[in-house]
Amino acid sequence: MSTIDGKLYVVATPIGNLADMSFRAVETLKQVDLIAAEDTRHVKMLLQHYGITNRLVSLHQHNEDKAALALLEKLRAGQSIALVSDAGTPLLSDPGMPLVKLIKDAGLDVVPVPGACALIAALSAAGLPVSKFTFEGFTPRTSSARKAFFAEKVASPITWVFYESSHRILASLQDMAEIVPLDREIVIARELTKLHETIVKTSLADALERVTHDDNMRKGEFVVIVDGAQIDKKEQSISAEHEKILSILLKECSIKSAVAMAAEITGARKKLLYQAALAMESAKNI
Repeated sequence: MSTIDGKLYVVATPIGNLADMSFRAVETLKQVDLIAAEDTRHVKMLLQHYGITNRLVSLHQHNEDKAALALLEKLRAGQSIALVSDAGTPLLSDPGMPLVKLIKDAGLDVVPVPGACALIAALSAAGLPVSKFTFEGFTPRTSSARKAFFAEKVASPITWVFYESSHRILASLQDMAEIVPLDREIVIARELTKLHETIVKTSLADALERVTHDDNMRKGEFVVIVDGAQIDKKEQSISAEHEKILSILLKECSIKSAVAMAAEITGARKKLLYQAALAMESAKNI
């Protein structure tokens, strides 16, 4: 057994257009001892295109825990291994996390070989704020679970992104339309880097209309990007008049009662009134 441990290379592959394969990715796949692939039949076509003949082993969601242990032993024996998914960057809604975690926990090197990623490609062409965003992976499979997911995200002030499949995109948008305001801006990106690439920025209502009536808009792999909720700055503080009413009530009532009455009188949010009441009481004790 070698006294030098091997390295695991996490290699991004094209999401559609084979020209997006990086020179470094090709060289890495040629030089490693072994390539762990989500679907060996799918990856063989990519490897054949670039003249890569290295041995392939299968690593998918049904065998990755067991396969990861075997791959760790090969790394400890000094072999180098590349991890690839069917398309794009491994681990982003693809298998591979148990392997990478195991290798890192064992103190061995994991080397990223960056490249194509549907999430980043869609965000770069979306025209929505991307300085902050959350990636949610694939939406839940059932309608009730999807609605719960959308209810959790609807008030988020930052952009949020999810993947969706062709056979669920319509149902997903229908569920979203029951929770998210129909005028909310969203981007639907499908078939990225492929012949029929489509990136549409529009309202949720219009997106649902398009997907419902255009068969082509229900084909391919989807990235859906949703604009964050607009926060009304006026609701982040109470007016001087509201403060005066609250101050008068605090002279006669407990904080809880004063806040409840002030909310009833002014229509201001209880949370803001409560924060103001605490500040007033704290100032008295200084």
